[in-house]
Amino acid sequence: MLRGTRIRLRPMEPHEAETLWRWNSDPEVMRWMDDGYPETLAQTVARCEARDRNSYDNVLLGVESLEDGRLIGLVRLGGAEPETGDAELDVYLGEKDCWGRGFGTEAVRLICRYGFDRMRLHRITLWVADANTGARRVYEKVGFVEEGRARESFRRDGKWHDMVLMGLLEGELRDTP
Repeated sequence: MLRGTRIRLRPMEPHEAETLWRWNSDPEVMRWMDDGYPETLAQTVARCEARDRNSYDNVLLGVESLEDGRLIGLVRLGGAEPETGDAELDVYLGEKDCWGRGFGTEAVRLICRYGFDRMRLHRITLWVADANTGARRVYEKVGFVEEGRARESFRRDGKWHDMVLMGLLEGELRDTP
């Protein structure tokens, strides 16, 4: 378990598939995510049951609030390769009452610290929609910098948006605001 001051990151439990389905069915939660096609609850349960266990190349952890023990989001370091020391970060908070309260920032710091210290990564990257200003603020606060852009590659609300590539190198993680 990775414990912060207000959250802990821990493996997902099978019974949490319904929570994931609820988040993934909420257009506001999924607004800036590549959400694919709608799934039934049964499909989400089956996908969660079939998920491989955590390994070096794919670490998926739930974000749990220490205030009330609720699962409030997910973080993932995927595509990690020991040869390159690189991984890609995915993160989202599904519980909207937790947005804007610092939980996302703490989750990103914890998973990046884990990636650099335990996985011996050198670099963590992510993609974020240019219009997702809240997420971009979180990433910049912990030290991510813009490295590139895929122009008009994501469509939401009838508009095309740029996707911004951000990166964080070992030693650049900011542990305080």
